[in-house]
Amino acid sequence: MDLYKNNEIKNHIQDIPPNKIARIAGCFYLTFMVTLVLSSAIRSKLIVFGDAAVTANNILSSQGLFLSGFMIEILSAVFFNLAAWALYVLLKPVNKNYALLFLLLNLGGVIVEIINMLNLYTPLLLLSGADYLNVFQADQLQALAMVSLYSYSKGFLIAQIFFGTWLLPLGYLLYKSRFVPKFLGILVIMDFFGVLIWFFQSFLLPDYAILTYPGLAVSFTAELGIGLWLLIKGVKIPEPPLVGVN
Repeated sequence: MDLYKNNEIKNHIQDIPPNKIARIAGCFYLTFMVTLVLSSAIRSKLIVFGDAAVTANNILSSQGLFLSGFMIEILSAVFFNLAAWALYVLLKPVNKNYALLFLLLNLGGVIVEIINMLNLYTPLLLLSGADYLNVFQADQLQALAMVSLYSYSKGFLIAQIFFGTWLLPLGYLLYKSRFVPKFLGILVIMDFFGVLIWFFQSFLLPDYAILTYPGLAVSFTAELGIGLWLLIKGVKIPEPPLVGVN
């Protein structure tokens, strides 16, 4: 079916300028990436997996920083879903069902991630020194805090099932739309396989993180590429084929 034999895209363009939507999507996507990297950097500075005592001391001595990272990660999830919404608006005329599918998959991942954030906040409660915690020894509380952080890391990976799967319909629509270069759509589809490898490697082969490096490189390139292209270049709306005139 030729996407440009009907007036759906034309009507869509008249309602909302596609370049405006594209730049909004790019802005949200890049903001999501920056906030996610920032929150990850804060966590890596404070959390030392395998050393409960050091981690507890870091969190207690830098509670403001820990909470800042917590809030920034929540914001990153919100920006991610806003980016998905803007992409839905942009790509809905290409195929509404696939666009709705990637929006719902993204929302599912965001919901899992937000719920999982409770595991990241729990160490603050365990290390707060509240009276009801006096039945535990200090080292027990530190160990429980570390268990909660391990649970958070696994919950984050579970969310990637949704965040990986949404890339398939998204990449397909980017490829078919001709709004952006086709290779970006292909990279986004390849990103799905990279995320899938990361997920299974983390649970089944935790000592072989090297297996995920190529996929993570593709993921970074694809998502940064899409964000920058949409923000800077916008989209090019293909002209409908000309009808020959006698």
